[in-house]
Amino acid sequence: MKRGDCDYIWQADDWPHWRFDLAALATPMAEVSRAQGVLLGRLADVGMALRDQASLAALTEDVVKTSEIEGERLDLESVRSSIARRLGVEIGALRPVDRHIEGVVELVLDATANCHAPVTRERLFGWHAALFPTGYAGLARIKVGGWRDDASGPMQVVSGPIGRQRVHFEAPPADRLEAETRCFLDWVNRASGEPALLKAGLGHLWFVTLHPFEDGNGRIARAIGDLLLARADGSPQRFYSLSAQIQRERRAYYDILERTQKRSMDVTEWLAWFLGTLHRALGEAQAALDTVLARARFWQHWAATALNDRQVKLLGRLLDGFDGKLTSSKWAAIAKCSPDTALRDINDLLARGVLRKSSAGGRSTAYELNDPPQ
Repeated sequence: MKRGDCDYIWQADDWPHWRFDLAALATPMAEVSRAQGVLLGRLADVGMALRDQASLAALTEDVVKTSEIEGERLDLESVRSSIARRLGVEIGALRPVDRHIEGVVELVLDATANCHAPVTRERLFGWHAALFPTGYAGLARIKVGGWRDDASGPMQVVSGPIGRQRVHFEAPPADRLEAETRCFLDWVNRASGEPALLKAGLGHLWFVTLHPFEDGNGRIARAIGDLLLARADGSPQRFYSLSAQIQRERRAYYDILERTQKRSMDVTEWLAWFLGTLHRALGEAQAALDTVLARARFWQHWAATALNDRQVKLLGRLLDGFDGKLTSSKWAAIAKCSPDTALRDINDLLARGVLRKSSAGGRSTAYELNDPPQ
């Protein structure tokens, strides 16, 4: 393997004394704070039920996307059901949930809902055990609920085919982890002087650089970042997902992480990237809130209209963002009914003004929602 010529950040003489240019970060910090204020201001006016729906949407996306970053796909409806049950949010029939999904949900919810509780080694071990309830990562048995021991060699982040792998990063040796994690946890739990938003970015970077577990380090680093963001927000209720934005910018995330871990203790570039990503995540949250509010307006407007179960199901799919065009044949397949029944359902909704024919051309007639009056 090619290790490269660079030493790693944890080998620096001044490790772990982070440096950054606060003046250079002042503008992006102000932009993030302003975006947070606008989002929270909108949420303050919508009522508790819609805030719960917005939080459910953000947390569901966070759980799904933090796993996708690691190449693991979770069933979205199962994740949503698990979170809704824990938050007491009514979403209708709940999907069965397996132990693994429950574990990831427990980690994300504990990090945010209990953000003001101290972060201890035992709490981190509990998060790690929740991620790997069987003691396996894929087919490999791993050490769960304890720091790695490097029995099979140094902890490295690698890519490429076997025999020609490239080492992107090598973590500190296992015999340093007790002292290193003690220093990190002391910093997390005390007032350390950095602006709260920057502390979230530093906490994420510091933990993923330590890489103290055999697997799951990225997800736990993002959970620590979310915990520190929740402290910065002054609220344990989450309305945006930084993990989802990192997933959208996954290549840039790994590039900036690798550059930062091979440089000096000046991490201004990393923090600027972190703040920019956070700002974009807040923008996505605004769009998600628009969707929640549009869904609420839609059901409120048609509340007095008698709809059958098939119509409710398909309208819900359209409100959630239907993939592609809704045709009568797709209606029949999703609703598990005959083509004639699907067409009757659709014609009934056309007559009531709930649906309209799509203006987009195509071989088959497609249908879309009519916007309710404002």
